[in-house]
Amino acid sequence: QVQLVEAGGGLVQAEGSLRLSCAASGRIFSINTIGWFRPAPGKQRELVATITSGGIINYADSVKGRFTISRDNAKNTVYLQMSSLKPEDTAVYYCNADVREPRRLSYINSWGQGTQVSVSS
Repeated sequence: QVQLVEAGGGLVQAEGSLRLSCAASGRIFSINTIGWFRPAPGKQRELVATITSGGIINYADSVKGRFTISRDNAKNTVYLQMSSLKPEDTAVYYCNADVREPRRLSYINSWGQGTQVSVSS
């Protein structure tokens, strides 16, 4: 079993900043892609930012230049530094990761419970 626990959400004024973290725990051999998603109109969840084990990063167009994703492999943790926040960034942010357990060949996709980010105008 793998758990993803998010932290760092809260209420902030427009143009403010927040830093989210997501720590993976449990039976972990390796983590491939890990990142952040949020609900979007017409979609269940949309990609905000992801980072692979090799350091390849992908951002949604709406957050490029404002959000920065990073990971600490020793801590099995991913971070999302959010700056110049806008009211439209208000959402529950979910952590998602592809995790390989010891003695397993395949990766399992896991979700965290989410952390609320609210941006006031």
